[in-house]
Amino acid sequence: RRRLKPLRTVVAWRGRAEWDQVMVGLYCGDCRLQQDALDRVSAWKSRYGQKMPLAVDCTAELIRCKVLDSSGRLKSHELILSYGLALVRFVNLITERKQKMASIPLRQLAREVDIPIWVVDLRHELTHGKLPRLALCRKGCDVVLDWLRKTYWSRQLGNNLCEGSEDEVEEEEEANTELGNEAWE
Repeated sequence: RRRLKPLRTVVAWRGRAEWDQVMVGLYCGDCRLQQDALDRVSAWKSRYGQKMPLAVDCTAELIRCKVLDSSGRLKSHELILSYGLALVRFVNLITERKQKMASIPLRQLAREVDIPIWVVDLRHELTHGKLPRLALCRKGCDVVLDWLRKTYWSRQLGNNLCEGSEDEVEEEEEANTELGNEAWE
């Protein structure tokens, strides 16, 4: 009998070091380093296409909004639209896989994955109502980026970058178990 070699997973990044470097770059707060990380994510996306993990894509779009915001090149209304599109996409994409065949209210789905309900309400206003203030969009972006960092990026690194108590870590681990890997593939 011939022994089969284990299947290898092909990914868009060169290795663990590049992955880690991009995660640090996205969350560092330095616009130049964030732009470098966004450029790397764009390269991944060109290689990976539709297989790009949703959390990576959503993180990149939200960080892109923050970089544009800090550049001062966009007017307030343009920033609201930019943040709004990224937030709507986040809520829709993250909850979409939980919808399955039944139509479940977004608020319930958000509760299941520990997304603050007010973020879903913000998404609703952006989609169906009057555009919210820029400050609220910025706050929504920060909350969602923190959620992605805790729920996805830290989990991928295999360590705890979250600065929380042991109880918070246990709660996160329980939430991550409920999400399952398919939510991020």
